[in-house]
Amino acid sequence: MSWQKSIEELRRRERLAEKMGGEEPVSRQRGRGKLTVRERVAFLADPGSFHEIGKIAGKATYTVDDELESFSPSTSVTGRATLNGKPTVILADDFTVRGGASDAAIWQKMVMMIKMAAEYRMPLVQMIDGTGGGGSIKSLEKDPRTYIPETPGWNEITHGLTQVPFVSLALGPCAGMGAGRVAASHFSVMVKELSQVFVAGPPVAIALGENVTKEELGGWKIQGQNGTVDNVVDSEADAFETARRFLSYLPASVHELPEREPPRDKPDRREESLLSIVPTDGKTPYKPRKIVEATVDTGSFFE
Repeated sequence: MSWQKSIEELRRRERLAEKMGGEEPVSRQRGRGKLTVRERVAFLADPGSFHEIGKIAGKATYTVDDELESFSPSTSVTGRATLNGKPTVILADDFTVRGGASDAAIWQKMVMMIKMAAEYRMPLVQMIDGTGGGGSIKSLEKDPRTYIPETPGWNEITHGLTQVPFVSLALGPCAGMGAGRVAASHFSVMVKELSQVFVAGPPVAIALGENVTKEELGGWKIQGQNGTVDNVVDSEADAFETARRFLSYLPASVHELPEREPPRDKPDRREESLLSIVPTDGKTPYKPRKIVEATVDTGSFFE
């Protein structure tokens, strides 16, 4: 007996998973100026470091002869990688499959990654693009009940937040559970004109008599100023770099101390501007950021 046939079938399903939601949804994703989920993982992680977990998890249909007829992968790509050489757990939504919604799909992948991050004491980076669950008509058709207010994964999220750094990158419309995941993190980022964060989208607001666009309801100008997210950046590439830099200041978990690095600033550096940067009259305005940048190591300030 040989496992060759089973291995070939596994590889076939892996290739199907790599197609994500199919040509048309992938084309629409790129048409919106967004990267696909697998492109995002490739840009975020150190080259060649990503080890995917649960790749062939999804929904399949079979013929009467038990042959695979069709396959739709789960709405997330998950696994382990290194960022700047440090082990990290990655949880990335795939908007091309059911708009990234995890209900009526495989929400257990999300919970597994959150539990893995806490257990293995590794930071978690979430790339959120979609609703991420929270109850839908589709899930009610599948199972005539709702899991609200239980919300699968909530206990794991609250426990994980006490153990390891959680970073959330909002890379598209984040509604419902997706918005909750953005907020339930130690550091969150939005991309200008690309991402929005709201409890429910414009159709719900319109039904309540409020005619608003996605940007007016939860765009970066709103959520970046009211403190829902920590930082706002210009592009997805900037979001990835910001996540990597944020994590570079932290230990992998509460069980470790931050890594010590050799100093890169001159120990005898003097900033003469500090003698005059604050006006003596007590009335003239000044820029406090210049004080911070002159006080800390050159180029090290991360706001």
